[in-house]
Amino acid sequence: MKDQLNISDKSKISMPLANLAMVISLVATVVFMYSEITNRLTSLETSRELMSNDLLKASDQKPIDQEQFLIQESLAGDLEKTITRVDDMMHNGVNIKRMMSDIERLRDEVEKLKDKVRENGNSYSTNNVSR
Repeated sequence: MKDQLNISDKSKISMPLANLAMVISLVATVVFMYSEITNRLTSLETSRELMSNDLLKASDQKPIDQEQFLIQESLAGDLEKTITRVDDMMHNGVNIKRMMSDIERLRDEVEKLKDKVRENGNSYSTNNVSR
């Protein structure tokens, strides 16, 4: 039982000074790293909270923003009305062209009818019939 270790409150430990310095520096490094990690986490949480609060403040609508939104809605409505009117005008142009061709055709037919009446020798003279 030679490898048995007896430890009590009166036990003495001897170790080289280099090992003691290495243990102390290791403990100091661990404590420093822990404090740095804690500081970094605190900093990140604080910046997240500040950003969240700024975002909430920025999302609040101010009276000038509401007025701008109302103006935009009004302009959008006016634009829709204008587009509808322009579309109607395009259809009117097509209808006007059709009506002009119909009027020309009717004018030619009326002229033909006048010529037929003149040829029949009725009491209508060329002076009584208006052109």
